[in-house]
Amino acid sequence: MFLGPNGENALLTVEEMNAADNGAIEGGISGETLMENAGAAIAKAIIARWAPMPTAVLCGPGNNGGDGFVVARLLKQAGWDIRLALLGAHHALKGDAKIHADLWDGTIADLSPSILDGTELVVDSLFGAGLSRPLDGIAKDVLAAIGPRICVAVDTPSGLHGNTGEILGFAPNAALTVTFFRKKPGHLLQPGRSKCGEILLADIGIPTSVLSQITPQQARNSPRIWRDKLPDMAPVQHKYSRGYVVISGSADMPGAAILATMAARRVGAGMVTLTVPKESAAIYRLSQPGAVVRTVRDTGTFSEIAGDERVGAVLLGPGHGITVATRERALAALRLKHPTVLDADALTVFADTPDLLFSSIEGPCVLTPHDGEFRMLFDSDGDKLSRARRAAATSGAVILLKGSDTVIAAPDGRAAINHNAPPWLATAGAGDVLAGIIVGLLAQGMAPFEAAMAGAWMHGEAAAAHGPGLIAEDIPNLLPEILKELYKDQY
Repeated sequence: MFLGPNGENALLTVEEMNAADNGAIEGGISGETLMENAGAAIAKAIIARWAPMPTAVLCGPGNNGGDGFVVARLLKQAGWDIRLALLGAHHALKGDAKIHADLWDGTIADLSPSILDGTELVVDSLFGAGLSRPLDGIAKDVLAAIGPRICVAVDTPSGLHGNTGEILGFAPNAALTVTFFRKKPGHLLQPGRSKCGEILLADIGIPTSVLSQITPQQARNSPRIWRDKLPDMAPVQHKYSRGYVVISGSADMPGAAILATMAARRVGAGMVTLTVPKESAAIYRLSQPGAVVRTVRDTGTFSEIAGDERVGAVLLGPGHGITVATRERALAALRLKHPTVLDADALTVFADTPDLLFSSIEGPCVLTPHDGEFRMLFDSDGDKLSRARRAAATSGAVILLKGSDTVIAAPDGRAAINHNAPPWLATAGAGDVLAGIIVGLLAQGMAPFEAAMAGAWMHGEAAAAHGPGLIAEDIPNLLPEILKELYKDQY
């Protein structure tokens, strides 16, 4: 199931979360109860993490502010020193927010920076995820004045758009963000992700069944989505049935294809053939004694090798050079209709002719651009999730748009956001390893979308397991332990 068992990995847009709230209310859970549960979850999280300290609760004029009134009441009951400020007038509050505001028995101050004087912790319940315009005025002034104080955000830090991760004018840096039922794309997409601090997902009583009416099409990347699609390990397999990969290498930058080969083999491909220029063959043979190295003179000899009916997947691009030969071999690989990964130079070489690339994609294909390569080929307007989805629909390929918030998008509209990549993964050659992991999984029979999700997750998990000091060569050797864990209940 794309969203994981019980939809646990679903990411809901602001609109979809509103629909979930409404679905719960239609099912018999009152909005007043949902708000009480939300505030209780926030208060419980604060009490679990910090000792009582002078605290300011900043409430907005909508339901986010209503959550803040509940937090203030419960923290005060627990013995905390609480002051509360409201943006707008108390009498203007409506619905559930008014009900909970009326239960607050303390002073309601006007919102101003002075409310923060002498406080050490601030609860930001001004706006949440649905803000549609840049922060300004007194709200921005107060949030900017939080400074080094501990900030706990309700749903999202105010100013962060829940759908896109965009910062609308300003957003405070939260130490903790408490959100409800399911996370939103903006919790994982940059720059919003860096503003959220620890993200706690709270159960406030919304039943999972509401997801069946919402049918979200974006998810948090996790093995729970694709683990059951991992390649089978049957005792009757041989090296070709385990997955036969062809990787094209160059003379000028052999390291890139070598790294991809290491990764494809470590992720389980039973056979890897490197097609390389004659003058560099010795380098490849010495570095990868377990791979087959075949010399190629031209695109015709490459096509002959890659056209073997036993080939399960082809990778072209890493270190290949921005040349006519690169473009010809990329097109040749696509004509074969084997599952294909195009990375790096095999993308850049189509910067002036993107339509030629897209019209040539007729079989399973994964494109793995970073932002610079993406801008050469695709429309770059809008947020990262929307851009990747449009690119997938335009090209007919699965798009893996790299970054600390890598987005994987399928042509049918499904998308996943990867969230486990540590900063030290930003090292030369890491992208070549990622391409190798994906092509290795494709060759073993995984579908492109699942192979790209699994590859991105394994790549991040390996880097996280290693820790700082990682170089690209470390990543393939960390894959066996990750695979062992993924397969532990199956073999």
